[in-house]
Amino acid sequence: MKLQQLRYVWEVSRQGLNISAAAAALHTSQPGISKQIRLLEEELGLELFTRTGKQLAAITPAGQRIVDLAGHIVADATTIKQLALEHTDPHSGNLSIATTHTQARYWLPKRIAGFIRRYPGVRLHMNQGTPMQIAEMVSMGLVDMAIATEAMEHFDNLLLLPLYRWNRSIVVPADHPLNEVRPLTLEAIAEYPIVTYVFGFTGRFQLDSAFAALGLTPNVVFTATDADVIKTYVRLGLGIGIVAHMAYDPKIDCDLCALEANHLFDSNVTKIGMKRGTFMRRYMYDLLEILAPHLTRATVEQAIAMPSQAEIDALFELDLPVY
Repeated sequence: MKLQQLRYVWEVSRQGLNISAAAAALHTSQPGISKQIRLLEEELGLELFTRTGKQLAAITPAGQRIVDLAGHIVADATTIKQLALEHTDPHSGNLSIATTHTQARYWLPKRIAGFIRRYPGVRLHMNQGTPMQIAEMVSMGLVDMAIATEAMEHFDNLLLLPLYRWNRSIVVPADHPLNEVRPLTLEAIAEYPIVTYVFGFTGRFQLDSAFAALGLTPNVVFTATDADVIKTYVRLGLGIGIVAHMAYDPKIDCDLCALEANHLFDSNVTKIGMKRGTFMRRYMYDLLEILAPHLTRATVEQAIAMPSQAEIDALFELDLPVY
């Protein structure tokens, strides 16, 4: 039995029994993976997978137990490598982050630039997606860290740490009537077509809840996952925009006005998530503190040692920075 064979079995199961996808993920050949799985099955004297022709159809009951063990072994092998690198080459390595467009475009750049200046030998990989895609990536070990506002709380194997709070702005053309409304109200906003985020994205639930609490039904005529797209359609006159406050840039968006909406909607907390059991390199701790000064190494290690997310949430009952 070889570690490589266990890695192949684990990756095939993780890719939904798609050997081609597993081969692409592991940078090897499909025939090579098939051969090694067959050799492992012959050595063990049992089938790990049932087959339909040449295609894998399902994981056998015994195969599922072996796949689960293989996952732990592969994870432990990765941890051993990371531990060795932490001692032999602490300033080099790879770090992958998954996040949304809004985080990657507006909040992360200055902080990532600071990290790269401190660790020029670390190769940083940024992946973008929906909150659910992001949560799945970090839960499955495809990335080291994930930054999002929604979805990650649905995965029990993730450790979540709060980064900051944020709220929304109402984005309108300079000559829009809402510029004259003081104070701005949800009733006034509901009179106009709205362009905003898709449901389940960037705090959309809180937005809908605020209108519903007053018995209002907002006329949402267009949704998108990208704040820049939302602002584009506001410029075209499709409606007023509701975006994360950080997504309004006074220099770039000088043709639009951002109306503060902190008094209209509950704030959201953006968190960073990591799979429990992840070996933390020194540069990972440093990145966390660059992103959020309250995430010191001592505090993060305290959170990692806590068995439940509820205890971690209680640890961070503090005033977070607001963006």
